[in-house]
Amino acid sequence: MKLAVIPARGGSKRIPRKNIKSFHGKPMVAYAVAAALTSKAFDKVIVSTDDDEIAQIAIAYGAETPFIRPAELADDHTPTVPVIAHAIRTCQSLGWDVSEVCCIYPGVPFISTNDLTQAYKQLESSRAHYVFPITGFPSPIQRALRRLPDGSVMPFQPEYATTRTQDLESGYFDVGQFYWGRRDAWLEGLNIHLNATTLVIPEWRVVDIDTPSDWERAELVYSALLAKGLV
Repeated sequence: MKLAVIPARGGSKRIPRKNIKSFHGKPMVAYAVAAALTSKAFDKVIVSTDDDEIAQIAIAYGAETPFIRPAELADDHTPTVPVIAHAIRTCQSLGWDVSEVCCIYPGVPFISTNDLTQAYKQLESSRAHYVFPITGFPSPIQRALRRLPDGSVMPFQPEYATTRTQDLESGYFDVGQFYWGRRDAWLEGLNIHLNATTLVIPEWRVVDIDTPSDWERAELVYSALLAKGLV
């Protein structure tokens, strides 16, 4: 059984009730649920939450909520892997024969169903334990600057201060949308970034929504992409 787990706790601090806040007319978590269902990549799509309201909304949009996440796995410091491992163990206790599991974060209105299916194909064809999407930094990371208390700056890597940008190796970052993984990798607590292969996606489909200003920018970008038929 291929399982999608959407971890959506109720205690978001920087954007209160972020996971069910309306984004372009739908609760934010609805985008993750819709992507999982539309992809046809999963036998079950569940939401792991500690919050009754989130659970009700998730069900209304087509997900299942077969359990309520315990409080000790729903605070600000709980890593992703234990949350997914808990979901797997709980689902297995219900008799579900889980094989591969995809953690899909709830704040991902730009997620692509094609990315979900392509990443699964990579997992199938590789020996990696996980697959997740990355994108390139907009500027060379070797030319990053450190800002000092007096407002002046100095390079983090002075040896590259005069190197042409086109001669520098590209840097990438985890876009924080989803992680496909093998069941045993989640259960064994394997570090995702150290045991994965990756799928490169375009920068314009990546917006990290952590603050109110991030949210505003995401809505503007979404409006522009919607007008072009790209979301």
